[in-house]
Amino acid sequence: MDLAAIVTLAYGLYYRRHHRRDLLFAYVALNTGIFAVVSLMLVQRVDLAVGFGLFGVLAIIRLRSSEITQQEIAYYFVAIALGLVNGIAASWPLTALFLDVVLLAVMYVADHPRLLGRTHQQLVTLDVVHTDPALLRADLESRLGGRVLQCVVSQVDYVRDVTVVDVRYEVPAERRTEAWR
Repeated sequence: MDLAAIVTLAYGLYYRRHHRRDLLFAYVALNTGIFAVVSLMLVQRVDLAVGFGLFGVLAIIRLRSSEITQQEIAYYFVAIALGLVNGIAASWPLTALFLDVVLLAVMYVADHPRLLGRTHQQLVTLDVVHTDPALLRADLESRLGGRVLQCVVSQVDYVRDVTVVDVRYEVPAERRTEAWR
């Protein structure tokens, strides 16, 4: 039931509206990891104080470096969840094995390049200022070689004639096939 709910939220709602692959993957990984740990805590009947302590440890983990992507943070979280699952379930090896398989399978599927390989996110600096959103979209599509799904202007400099845009775009299937070779 939890997997159906997170897939609906992440893929059905969030991704269709915002087209941001990295956060979509992080949502699925975070949800799956928390579900596995909580499920194990319920099976093991862990003391409430231990539960709050574990979630306190998980809550302080927030990597803010721009060099670490949301996908890497998701892997980081699942690595911690796997450690917690295996540590708490030491006396229940089959339960730990089952939760490990679930976590790893979800990560494999959620991060598979063929699942969402057509969409990309990029921060683009243009050497022109567009006042018409349709012209901006057309310029970005010609430069990126794909269909723009969403673009947000984050900076405009009229003195230097520069525009910085956060773009989510879809690469055509034929260009994607060439990249896989």
